Order: sequence, then structure tokens, then C-alpha cells
Amino acid sequence: MSESKEPEGSTLREAFPPATSFQFSEQLRPAIVGVLTLTVLTGCVFPLLLFAIGRPLFPRQANGSLLIRDGVIVGSEQIGQQFTQPEYFQPRPSAAGKGYDATASSGTNLGPNNSKLKDGAAGFPGIRQLAEEYRRSNGLSPDTPIPADAVTRSASGLDPDISPENAALQARRVAQARGVSRAVVLRLVADYIKGPQFGVLGSPRVSVLELNLALDQSLKRPLETKAR
Repeated sequence: MSESKEPEGSTLREAFPPATSFQFSEQLRPAIVGVLTLTVLTGCVFPLLLFAIGRPLFPRQANGSLLIRDGVIVGSEQIGQQFTQPEYFQPRPSAAGKGYDATASSGTNLGPNNSKLKDGAAGFPGIRQLAEEYRRSNGLSPDTPIPADAVTRSASGLDPDISPENAALQARRVAQARGVSRAVVLRLVADYIKGPQFGVLGSPRVSVLELNLALDQSLKRPLETKAR
């Protein structure tokens, strides 16, 4: 047996001191260093690295994926814009600013159980009103099923694409306004359907601006994007 009179627990206390014995500065310093390091890496180094790589490798995308016709910028592949004339395909509804405002990207932030989303309010058409207007403007019967993107606002309010089903339902109106057959317009829609991104992400889609530009080019009409 050991002849030491030292209490048995003293050795354990020396090896594992109580947590309260740690100095506050010992915890604060690594926390501050960690925040500063992550700020520099994720807030400075990473964005600058993407900028340095993106500009030379993807100059068009880095400059906004702009679409130019006759030397004039008419829009971007990535930013939706409003078309109200019947001879053009129209985008999905927007809640960005007063609508399609690229400086105020936003959704409605309304939950699925919010009555305002379904029934609307003063100055804010709900899904019911949007569906009625969509069917009326496209000459559809009151019970015609319509795709969700025709009557719902995207999270950004600037979605440049619509579903092929949405485009197909608008084809009759566009054809009548341009004095051509619906089949001609549908063939053009089919030419501009894009598959899911990378083959797996998202659903098939149609760029509204690109499709309207193609309509003007094939049917010799000027592009008009101003709201009535």
C-alpha cells in the first residue's frame, strides 16, 4: 500500500481541472480568429477567385447574359421582364417591386394557407383572379386546367422561363394576334424548349424573351416590352 497521505482525488483534479478554471480569454481568442479567418476566406478570397476565373472563362455570363438585337440590349437570359401585348408570350406573375423590377427581386412571402394568396386583396390579385384573367385572355373555358406557373409568382419575381404547358396554352392568342396558324406558333415553341439543367435539375422550360425574339424575327414584328 502507498504510504502517501495525499488525498486520492487530488491527482485526478490535477489531470482534469474543473471547467471553471479556464480563462475567458482562452475561449474568446479562437472564436475571434475563426470569425476573421472565415470572413476573409468566404467574403474576400472566394468571391475574388470566382471573379478571376469567371471573367475570362465565361465572359458572357459574367456580363449578365445579355441579349442584343440590332445593336440594342433588349434584356437578359436570366432576368424576366413584362410583356402585355397579345402578340407576345407572357411571363409568370411577378411580386418584384411593382412587378418585374430587377432592383427589387422578391416573392410574395405568403404561405399556402394565407387567404390573400388565393383570393387576393386590394391591388394584389390572388391565384383566383390570375386564373380567371389567364383563361379569359387566352380564350380558354372556365374549367380548363392551367399550369401552376401561370398563376403563381416565383420566389425571385424575375423568373425568365415558363413551362411548355403554359406556352402551349398561350399559343392560340399569339397566333391570332399575328395572323398565323396555331401550329406555326407551336412549332416555334417546340424549338425553344430547354430540358432540365444538366439533364437532371428542374423541369423543361421555355425562355419568354428568347421565344418572343424568335417570333419577331420569323414574323417580322418589332419587339415591344412596355406595359400598357
